[in-house]
Amino acid sequence: MEETFIYIADLAGTIIFAVTGAIKGISRKLDLLGVVVLSCTVGVGGGIFRDCVTGALPAAALRNEIYLLLCILTALSVFCFAGKVSSSRAAPLIIYLDAVGLGVFTAIGCAKALALGLPPVTVVLAGVITACGGGVVRDIFVSSIPAVLKSDFYATASLFGGILYLILVRFSFSVFTIFLCVSLFVTALRLLAYRYKVQLPKSETKIPSK
Repeated sequence: MEETFIYIADLAGTIIFAVTGAIKGISRKLDLLGVVVLSCTVGVGGGIFRDCVTGALPAAALRNEIYLLLCILTALSVFCFAGKVSSSRAAPLIIYLDAVGLGVFTAIGCAKALALGLPPVTVVLAGVITACGGGVVRDIFVSSIPAVLKSDFYATASLFGGILYLILVRFSFSVFTIFLCVSLFVTALRLLAYRYKVQLPKSETKIPSK
């Protein structure tokens, strides 16, 4: 039952992130193939990185074709209906969907690492990698500084979510309760940080670049 729930949540998270990748691709004027590639990258990239780090190989997205098929179908759907969404609505849509995907994938990454019997630090790391890995590659593909390196509580929100996951597991909450709490916590933290422009401290030291 728990494995089925995690699998369904994983597919849902894949679709959510695939949508953000497709929208980002369209906003950067990529062609159909570029939109599909970006959608797949965001949808399954984090999971592939996680599986490589934790040794769960071949990666789930490569063992089960449903992940890539969902990303491709999502990209095609977004590409076809993109004309009906104005650019002013696209940017906020990416932010909200990205926040939801961040929460869902943080919980999934932690759950899969915990199922492998990995230590607490690795469990949290797996959550962060799953949630942020695809977005890093997406930003690199479109020549942007990855959000995880500069954005307001992006990876930090995932990190706190991973810690919360371990705490809730310690108190023996059900898998559904843990998923719901962690997903909502990370999503809310990400959106609140975005809304109030909360950021980690940055160095004011000026170092000349070559």
